[in-house]
Amino acid sequence: MDTDTDIEEGINDQRDRASAGDRDYQQPLAAPLIEAAELAKWSFYRAIIAEFVATGLFLYITVSTVIGYKRSQNDSTKNIPGYCGGVGLLGLAWAFGGMIFVLVYNTAGISGGHLNPAVTFALLLARKVTIPRAIMYILAQCSGATCGCWLVKAFEKTYYMVNGGGVNELQHGYGRLTALGAEIIGTFILVYTVLSTTDPKRNARDSHVPVLAPLPIGFAVFMVHLATIPITGTGINPARSFGPAVMYNEKETWNDHWLFWAGPMIGAAGAEFYYEHILRAHLTLYRDHHHITRR
Repeated sequence: MDTDTDIEEGINDQRDRASAGDRDYQQPLAAPLIEAAELAKWSFYRAIIAEFVATGLFLYITVSTVIGYKRSQNDSTKNIPGYCGGVGLLGLAWAFGGMIFVLVYNTAGISGGHLNPAVTFALLLARKVTIPRAIMYILAQCSGATCGCWLVKAFEKTYYMVNGGGVNELQHGYGRLTALGAEIIGTFILVYTVLSTTDPKRNARDSHVPVLAPLPIGFAVFMVHLATIPITGTGINPARSFGPAVMYNEKETWNDHWLFWAGPMIGAAGAEFYYEHILRAHLTLYRDHHHITRR
């Protein structure tokens, strides 16, 4: 394959800047693995704070919804006329998908709106973030998730502990292999959607629709939750699984916790490989051939 000519229209070659005026987008250059200069920038730490706060808000709302749902399922007064029931399975899925839409929309311009270690891992593999940024994002996401769950527990401790703390766990009747597969496929769908909707070519041509990227990402989360809540409670986000596990902290909570890290990370890596090295392989070959990195 001729890597010099197998380039999609719109790629901005360093040697062809003069003739690039008629192209509607520029392919971002690969991020270096380590960029010391970013550690001295306020924007780096602002992004970390944004990931911490957004993930905390995400867990606060979603875990509160889970607790409310389980409480309504177990409440002995639910048969009384006029009783206000819970949101149901559909409502749970909407809570997760809706909050992702809102928070990604709010934070995309600051941190990229990852809110998920699996997404950050995929973008690291795709050379869209540096290693230090990826590590700090994941730490911020996990600590933010834990703080979000701490708020839920602080406000409604009894209901939190009685109703399982919003912990992801293997549901009755399913095996670990099924759960792992559900987490892998669910995260694959999510990360595939993230990579597709944040593609620079799509962004350039659909820029007149500012909510286009957060909306399909939120819908992907919604649809995956509909399919996998009955299997694992739906992880597809190690921070979402980690925060409740830390705050609930019962022994059985940790028995299958590895599923909610292994599954999402495998799914994220698979989605990154599929999108970047199969669907967009010509761009990867071009970038690797010319040894281009962002300066």
